[in-house]
Amino acid sequence: MTQLDDGADRLTVRIDDRLLTSVPDYVLGLIAVPAVEVGPASPTVAALLTSAEDALHRADLDKAGVAELPGVAAWRAAYRAVGVNPNRFPCAAESIARRVARGDRLPRINALVDLCNAVSLDTALPVASCAVDGVADLVVRPADGTETYLPLGAPDAPERPEPGEIVYADDAGRAHSRRWNWRQGHLVRTDLGRRRLLLTVEAAHPGGRAEVEAALARLDTALGELTGGTRPRAVLDRDGRDAVFSLAPLSPAGSTPGSRS
Repeated sequence: MTQLDDGADRLTVRIDDRLLTSVPDYVLGLIAVPAVEVGPASPTVAALLTSAEDALHRADLDKAGVAELPGVAAWRAAYRAVGVNPNRFPCAAESIARRVARGDRLPRINALVDLCNAVSLDTALPVASCAVDGVADLVVRPADGTETYLPLGAPDAPERPEPGEIVYADDAGRAHSRRWNWRQGHLVRTDLGRRRLLLTVEAAHPGGRAEVEAALARLDTALGELTGGTRPRAVLDRDGRDAVFSLAPLSPAGSTPGSRS
């Protein structure tokens, strides 16, 4: 177990052994952001996202070309290994890369979400920002079918993940994703305001740990410009499957639940 910092509030993140049996090269990179004011825009982040979009436009990839990017291709194989059709349910990285490869621009959400999208486009890896105030335990695991998932933007239409479907689940029986990283849930979306966040970077190919670590370093550098201070991070894989982050609770002014990615 990786122990990070000391403090009152703890967030444990784990990878279930069953997932690593199916996808042994899975790597999960994490940055914990104890408290940050999420703003609507940042010149630095805007430049990073535009640059990433421009690079993908210059690559002139079609849908098949996006699927052949090494990071994306590995995720397509990982999805098949856990029984998900990647043509119907592309991973988060493939989904945004396809959109940009068509010549589009991504919608600008806020500084944190835009930062994650920029790094995801550059690396072809799923990168997400999750608001975790009120979450004590997250496990990437097969669903048992009893979890409740609230769709992003539609929290009044709850869903049940299919048994065996990979989800980010907490100890309160809530699923915060569908089909691994295909869709994020409403409860952990990153909205404007003061938030306690967990940023994730995922890889599913041999040697992916080095790419995850490089992506975490890029995120942390940009976060340093946005927030100052330091942020604990960890990388989980089959050799180290859990981490504990100690994060002080948000102040009352920032205690409104929030999230996205």
